[in-house]
Amino acid sequence: MPLKLEYHQYNLPFQFPFKISKGEKTHQPGLAVSLSFMGFKGYGEAPSISYYNITVEQMIADLERKKRFVEQFAFSDPERYWHYLHHLYPNNNFLVCALDMAGWDLFGKLKRKPLYQLWQLDQQNVPATDYTIGIDSIENMLAKMKKKPWPIYKIKVGVEGDVEMVAALRKESDAIFRVDANGGWSLSEAIEKIPLLAGMGVELVEQPLAKDNWEGMAELFKNSPLPLIADESCVDEEDVVKCASVFHGINIKLTKCSGITPARRMISDARNRGLKVMLGCMNETSIGSAAIAHLAPLADYIDMDGTLLITEDLGSGISFDETGKIILSDKPGLGIDVSSF
Repeated sequence: MPLKLEYHQYNLPFQFPFKISKGEKTHQPGLAVSLSFMGFKGYGEAPSISYYNITVEQMIADLERKKRFVEQFAFSDPERYWHYLHHLYPNNNFLVCALDMAGWDLFGKLKRKPLYQLWQLDQQNVPATDYTIGIDSIENMLAKMKKKPWPIYKIKVGVEGDVEMVAALRKESDAIFRVDANGGWSLSEAIEKIPLLAGMGVELVEQPLAKDNWEGMAELFKNSPLPLIADESCVDEEDVVKCASVFHGINIKLTKCSGITPARRMISDARNRGLKVMLGCMNETSIGSAAIAHLAPLADYIDMDGTLLITEDLGSGISFDETGKIILSDKPGLGIDVSSF
C-alpha cells in the first residue's frame, strides 16, 4: 500500500514582533505535511527561516517535483525512510525534517505508542523550557516579561547596548537568564560582554560569534566564564565534532539538521564528546514542538517556546505547567491532534 502525501502552507502571527540580531518578523511562515498509510496519518512540519535560505515556496516546489517518489516508498520504519528522503532531497534539510517527523508520527501510531515510550524515555525527567524575549526597547522587553511570567528567559542580544538591556531586565526579575547573540558579536565584544553577563547571573551564551568564526571561538572558549552553546555553527551531524573543541554544548534543532532521525544520532555523538545538549525550536506549531518534546528527556536545556510565541496553532496536545515543564499527552506517535488539514 503506497503512502499518500498532503501538505499545508501556513503563516502564523507572533504575539509580539520577533526580533533577533539578524532581523525582525511579525509572522512565522512554514509548511506542514501529512503521510497517510493503512488508515493512519502522521504529521510533520518545517518553518521557513530566511537566513537559512529555504522558503516555503522552495519546499513546495521540491516536494511537487518528486512527490511520487515520496509516496512510493515501502514504509516500514522511519529511519529507513529518512535515509531515502535524505538522498531524494540532499539540499533541503527543512523538507526532509517535515517528512521525517511525519514518518515518526505515523510509526508511533502504527505501533500504538507515544514516541518517548518507543524510545524508552522517562517524560518525568524533563528540563523546563525557556521563553524568548526578542530585541526591543527596554520598556517593551520588560512589558513582555510582565505579560509572560516564566522561570527561564532566553534574551536575544547581539546589538549595541545589549548588556545594559539585560541589566535592566535583571533588576526586575530573578528568573534564570540565557542570552543568544545569533552570531552578532565580534570576538572583542564577546570577551568584554560575557564576564559582565556572568556577573548578572546569566546561565549560558548561545552562538556568540559568526557561525564560521572557528578561530575566534577557540580563543573565546579559553576565556569564557560562561558555557558557550553552538546554534548556527552546528547544523548537520558532521558539525558536532567541529564544535566539540570550541563550544561547551550544541543546540540541536530538528528543522536545520533534517529531522528526528539525525537529531537522535547527534545527541548520542554530543554525549560521547562531553558536550551539553540543548533542544531548540524555530517557532514551530504544536506539530514540531511535540517532536522536540518527545526527545526532551535526553537534553540539558530546552528552548521549545514556539507555541507560546505564536497566537495561532495547527493543532493541540502540548502544554506547560507553571514551572515551564512540558506536558505531553499519552496518545500514540507525536500525541497531537491536528485539525487544520
